[in-house]
Amino acid sequence: MNELTEKVNKRRTFAIISHPDAGKTTITEQLLLFGGVIRSAGTVKARKTGHYATSDWMEIEKKRGISVTSSVMQFEYQGKRINILDTPGHQDFSEDTYRTLMAVDAAVMVIDSAKGIEPQTKKLFKVVKQRGIPIFTFMNKLDRDGRDPLDLIAELEDLLGIEGVAMNWPIGMGKTLKGLYDIANNRIELYRKDDADRFVPLDENGQVADSELAADPQYQETLESIDLIKEAGNTFDKAKVLAGDQTPVFFGSALTNFGVETFLQSFVDLAPAPSSHLVNEDEKLPADDPTFAGFVFKIQANMNPNHRDRIAFVRVASGEFKPGMDVTLARTGKQIRLNNATEFMSSERVRVNDAVAGDIVGLYDTGNFQIGDSIYAGKKDLVFPPLPEFTPELFVRVTAKNVMKQKSFHKGINQLVQEGAIQLYQNYQTDDYILGAVGQLQFEVFQFRMKNEYNSEVEMNSIGHRVARWIDPDQLDPAMSSSRNLLVKDRYGNPLFLFENEFAMRFFHDKYPDVKLTEKL
Repeated sequence: MNELTEKVNKRRTFAIISHPDAGKTTITEQLLLFGGVIRSAGTVKARKTGHYATSDWMEIEKKRGISVTSSVMQFEYQGKRINILDTPGHQDFSEDTYRTLMAVDAAVMVIDSAKGIEPQTKKLFKVVKQRGIPIFTFMNKLDRDGRDPLDLIAELEDLLGIEGVAMNWPIGMGKTLKGLYDIANNRIELYRKDDADRFVPLDENGQVADSELAADPQYQETLESIDLIKEAGNTFDKAKVLAGDQTPVFFGSALTNFGVETFLQSFVDLAPAPSSHLVNEDEKLPADDPTFAGFVFKIQANMNPNHRDRIAFVRVASGEFKPGMDVTLARTGKQIRLNNATEFMSSERVRVNDAVAGDIVGLYDTGNFQIGDSIYAGKKDLVFPPLPEFTPELFVRVTAKNVMKQKSFHKGINQLVQEGAIQLYQNYQTDDYILGAVGQLQFEVFQFRMKNEYNSEVEMNSIGHRVARWIDPDQLDPAMSSSRNLLVKDRYGNPLFLFENEFAMRFFHDKYPDVKLTEKL
């Protein structure tokens, strides 16, 4: 095995997905704690104390206690290099999450054990399932009263169509929580005990020698459930897990840091190292191919407000990144020297000296990169498949409150649009700015960031839900535009109509039957 293959095999790159408030950011904090990166976990709940979650670095996230950007964090654990991508749980930012899921090799699905599978989790699970990558499930908030564990695992199969296999099982729940029966490691993990006596071994029959615990009704009830699982439940099958057809299920409480370390140890053992990526439509590029290649899955402006910088996040897919290397930007054919690159601990950065497949590298960008860009070293073109894009459904007109601050208004709007969360259009005749988004919260974040990062207050006037359809410029007659089908151009100059509703679009089609409209370019 050569040195590059060895390095790649040590990588574990995964995203954490969940419905809002399921505890995703809290579990990320605890994982960082075990990675030795932070000394104490500052959860979202601690906003009033001024301790914010490490992964929530943007000002609005600290104020509202929600994640609206995908954060990247890296650490070493048990000889492996862990890359965590903490995604926004809020559905208005699911496009950012969808793209992030293209940059990982596995996913961790966090579920609130009191609520079970919620709508956003279901949506994101579908994307993970389509990719065929392994999914690990953490049933969170065991320190509160929740649903029956058997029901929760059954729901995985009923709602998501994936086999669930229990790796551990709760002994009690909420106020009666005693611990976890660790099936995978043949031991009991006691709740609220220090490391010295947290784990109690089981004998060859799966029984505990501790007489006090053995007599506990909660423990006896758990044994009955374990017998039922062993007889009627799914059998662990690593091949199925790696194919994304079976999910190992772990119970625990991220807030009280219970069961998280056991989960992390199992994840590191079971999750796959980076594998091949599809390039040039039908070729497979092995992760340990010596040719450097990667793709931009996210762009973020102002991660450091003091420097007004812009970072392009690149997933390394093959080869080895070295500072100062020359790469080709596939979209333009332009050669770029990668001098400034950084690795992340949320908003903290370290200069990259070396990165291989699975690693996430932040490139300081002056406007060269776009989301979805492929970069590669060497003479052979290596182009990755396009990343998912959502057509906006909500639209607003946007203007600067202060006409004297047009420069900062234009700079802010252009930089924030490049991040991909909102889309920018201009009225075809007047050049007035119109923003499009998948959800209302994106507009609120845009307005907040324009004021706080660019010192530009903006006015936004809703034009409501619209149906966006592009039109071939050769078929376009500006006279086709009306109040019910507003003619605009996207930021690349392509014309499109924003129809008031489906009825307006059908009316247009009846009037101009030969005109072809497309949902995406």
